[in-house]
Amino acid sequence: MSADLLTQVILPGALFLIMFGMGLSLRPQNFYQVAAAPKAVGIGLAAQLLLLPILAFILANLLQLSPEIAVGLMIIALAPSGATSNLFTFLSKGDVSLSISLTAVISIITPFTIPFVVALAMQYFMGTQSEFTLPIGKTILQLLVITVIPVALGMLIHAYKPKWAQAMQGFFKWFSVAFLALIILLIILKNAANMGSFFAQAGLATLLLNVIALLLGYQIARWSKLDKAQSTTIGFEVGLQNGTLALVVAGTLIGNTQMMIPAVTYSILMFITGALFARWISRR
Repeated sequence: MSADLLTQVILPGALFLIMFGMGLSLRPQNFYQVAAAPKAVGIGLAAQLLLLPILAFILANLLQLSPEIAVGLMIIALAPSGATSNLFTFLSKGDVSLSISLTAVISIITPFTIPFVVALAMQYFMGTQSEFTLPIGKTILQLLVITVIPVALGMLIHAYKPKWAQAMQGFFKWFSVAFLALIILLIILKNAANMGSFFAQAGLATLLLNVIALLLGYQIARWSKLDKAQSTTIGFEVGLQNGTLALVVAGTLIGNTQMMIPAVTYSILMFITGALFARWISRR
């Protein structure tokens, strides 16, 4: 894949709009609900912030991925959940309020965690001689601009124009899912001759990351005595990550299009595995 208008302009702009749409659906009460359900939120946050990166690191080493693909796998594991997890939670009759709260909190945290962990991953997998670098301070600032600031703007508009915000919530939620699908489709069409190579390099790793995270998130919640709705929510929150943000980090902030490959294969697979997981949940 080659860096172009898509990675330099369209993806960051779309991510800004997606996060703005998330902000339109949030109220301060969503953050207060963290205190109302500390056990469920704590399990969800721990699974996303600790379990996923550890799982990705283990898979990258076990499968002996190339350095760029290994870092790309770490990036998708570090990305927060997004509108896709909220949508699947709703369709599977999970705890939508918990899903939105977890997505909101994790989206505020990850602009600070992603730069540090990705920098460590690049040093571990690529060594100190790599031509690609990730300035931590600059990256945190860039992520805040395209994630946290639009969320804050959306919340501000929700506070002063609640009717308009409520009317636009559905549009932005479907826009985020549809845009990710469109971007992946465009990448597939542009790189049709290389898609087999992409899946050969990252397909198995991203499939295992996706499926194991879905099942582990759900089972850890059940083992912790959470109810089925909360467990379903945590399964989706841990198992379905924000592919758009991962593409932006790899392709726009780092500028390494090879690192985008795991985000591409993951984003294709998660719609399939998410649907299968939802069916499995409904049959239990």
